[in-house]
Amino acid sequence: MTDVCVELASADRGADAENALRSLRRWLHEDETLAGAVRGRFADPADPVAEHMGAGGFDILQLALGSGLSTASFVVSVLQWQLARNRAPALVLSRGELRVEVSPESAGDAETLRRVVELLDRQPPVIDQDGEPDGGGAA
Repeated sequence: MTDVCVELASADRGADAENALRSLRRWLHEDETLAGAVRGRFADPADPVAEHMGAGGFDILQLALGSGLSTASFVVSVLQWQLARNRAPALVLSRGELRVEVSPESAGDAETLRRVVELLDRQPPVIDQDGEPDGGGAA
């Protein structure tokens, strides 16, 4: 499985952010081309503040993509959702340390789709126990 997080770009966060992410989750769930291969949950990236009851809403949609699902199919569905909205927010898709922001203006661009898929398909580097990238060679 591949884990991908989707969040609204900071300029588009606001009172409607949680509703937008809920809309995206419904869209992905109802997309027949994904065949139920995407599972998601909401998260709040902010650390809890002492003496506060909780956060004001969800900021991130954490998604697990099934192994049979191509990244391209997932990204196409996300960009279609973005294009279908009247006031589409800019989205940040992330996988590990990699973060890609997609503006509403570029959501329909084939080159943007290709680049986002290429970046999200990259394998993250393997880190050894000392926190160094593991080149696979013997020590």
